[in-house]
Amino acid sequence: MKIEALLFGGVALFFGASAALYGAWSGEPAGTAVLIIAFGMAALVSFFCAVQYRRRGRRPQDRTDAEVADGSGPLEFFPAHSPWPVITALGFTVAAVGVVYGLWLFLIGVGVLVRGVLGMAFQYATRGG
Repeated sequence: MKIEALLFGGVALFFGASAALYGAWSGEPAGTAVLIIAFGMAALVSFFCAVQYRRRGRRPQDRTDAEVADGSGPLEFFPAHSPWPVITALGFTVAAVGVVYGLWLFLIGVGVLVRGVLGMAFQYATRGG
C-alpha cells in the first residue's frame, strides 16, 4: 500500500496546487471548490493507504521475492447478515424525504443515517485483522 499512498499523495498535491493557482488567477469559486474537493478525496485515499501500510506492513504484491503461495489464504471476511444496510437505507430515505417536507424530518433522517453508517463501520471492529 506504500506505492498507492505515494501515488494518491502526488495526485492530491497536484489538485492542491491546481486549486491554489486556479483560485488565485481566475477568481471563480465553483472551479476552485471542485479542485479543493478533488484534493480532499485524493488526500483521503492516500491517508487510508498509508495507515493500512503502517498497520499491516508490506504485502506479497509489494515484494519482488514473493511467491504466488504467499498471497493465498482467506481473501476477506463476509458476514452472514447485518441489519445496518437496511437502517442506513432507511435513514437516507427519510433524509431525502426531509429535504421536501422540512428540516425536522431531514435531521431525523440524518441521525438514523449516521447511526446506520457507524453501525456498519464498527460492527466487526473488535474482530481483529
